[in-house]
Amino acid sequence: MEGLHQLEIVILLLGVVLALTTIAQKIVVPYPILLVIGGLILSLIPGVPTVTLNPDLVFLVFLPPILWAAAYFTSWREFRRNIRPISLLAIGLVVVTSGAVAVVARWLLPGMGWAEAIALGAIVSPPDAVSATAIGKRLRIPRRVVTILEGESLVNDATALVVYRMAVGVAVGGSFAPGQGLMTFVFAASVGVAIGIAVSIATRWALCATHDSFTEIAITLLAPYVAWVVGEQLHASAVLACVAGGLHLRQHFSAAVSPITRIQGRAVWDVLVFVLNGFIFILIGLELRALSQAIPPGGLGPVLMTGIVVSVAAIVVRLGWVPLAALIPRWLSASLRARDPLPAWPNIFLIGWTGMRGIVTLAAALALPVATAAGTPLPFRAEIILISFTVILITLVLQGLSLTPLIRALHLEEDRGFEQEEMLAREHAASMALTRLDTLAGESWSVGEQVERLRDHYGRRMQRFGGNGHVDPECSLESAEAFRRLRHETLTAERMALIGMRNDGTISDEVLHRLEHELDIEAVRLGIGERRVHA
Repeated sequence: MEGLHQLEIVILLLGVVLALTTIAQKIVVPYPILLVIGGLILSLIPGVPTVTLNPDLVFLVFLPPILWAAAYFTSWREFRRNIRPISLLAIGLVVVTSGAVAVVARWLLPGMGWAEAIALGAIVSPPDAVSATAIGKRLRIPRRVVTILEGESLVNDATALVVYRMAVGVAVGGSFAPGQGLMTFVFAASVGVAIGIAVSIATRWALCATHDSFTEIAITLLAPYVAWVVGEQLHASAVLACVAGGLHLRQHFSAAVSPITRIQGRAVWDVLVFVLNGFIFILIGLELRALSQAIPPGGLGPVLMTGIVVSVAAIVVRLGWVPLAALIPRWLSASLRARDPLPAWPNIFLIGWTGMRGIVTLAAALALPVATAAGTPLPFRAEIILISFTVILITLVLQGLSLTPLIRALHLEEDRGFEQEEMLAREHAASMALTRLDTLAGESWSVGEQVERLRDHYGRRMQRFGGNGHVDPECSLESAEAFRRLRHETLTAERMALIGMRNDGTISDEVLHRLEHELDIEAVRLGIGERRVHA
């Protein structure tokens, strides 16, 4: 009966998640905000059971697919071009924020040691850019801003968790050496990336070895968990393992599976990531009751006030760091100023203001050990968890709710670069399809009429740089099959042309995703969705 009771809770939470997400879409508010508030309200209703999250479960179940999917849909070209600002935010800002929060915490909580204070700083330092980038894309803000926020959210978790583990190690009775800490970071990062690439290569091999779309989708679902577990077992960065794996697999996924697998896999992954994000944010709110019960009587108010001050400190540090990180490298390098002019100040301010905390902050706080090596309770554990929760709530509500009006008030210039890339990609893909048709016309295929129909189709497409021309294959079964064979060849030529443009940096992964999805839908419509590139 206990299991049935838990199932009922899961069903109830899923219903609440769907309802709140629908409301969030209608009022144009990041859905994590409403989910956290909804969880808070639920936790205050009499009779609702107290929810206590297992930190190991949070890390293992929720993080791997969310990180893998975020990396998969990140453009490697844009990530590489913006590696300097991403690194300054994901590494430099995390370290600075950890130190600043530690100072504030020790000032407000007398008796807190440096190890516990730095652990708190590392917990609240990495922002979660899920809600920010979702709104940013919808409002068409400059793509570089979105790329930097996405890239930061992929890498900063690894930096924060390394600092966190070193601080927790000291807090439970260990020692700390700066040189050892640096070596730990280098080892965790390099080995984590290597594990991710290795898992991606193995995943690609497995995808090529099977020809069933459901098995292929299951393989992609298994890959992030394999990367995470191997990373944890080797004491490397499991976060970077998932990030590297998702980035690497995307570069080869187009040629490894059939169109129907890509379409079905995209739907499965979208639902999975949505459900995981929904559950984790509403569980953040539900966790409040258990957190508040762990604070001694009379101590809740001071701890909440400390959480507010820590939140303000984290926001102020980010607002100060972002413009300095943009200005100082250009002051020191004339070549950088010429190659990469200073971004517009509205863009800089938007990046500085976008710092909502989320799942990693919650999971790291809950993962704090209960006792030290001597068997005594870990000092300030309950206070650190509640302060971390306060930071999540304040940054999500304050910064998240203000993001949409702020973006509109800044009057950011729309980024038309990707539209131009898309037009160029469509024209080039159509040209390669026509080239392939000319080759096929010279072979012993009795498809002369079909070739002319397709040549006319691609000719019209080139004239308008990317229309969705409609060709209706009819007549006899032999004629229809001949047409499908030709269409498979031309769609393959288009797809390979787009992959080539992505690989040489002419277009981004986002443009490839969009156009490849159109090609996949066309292949499924014609009944050739199960044929691979090299069929």
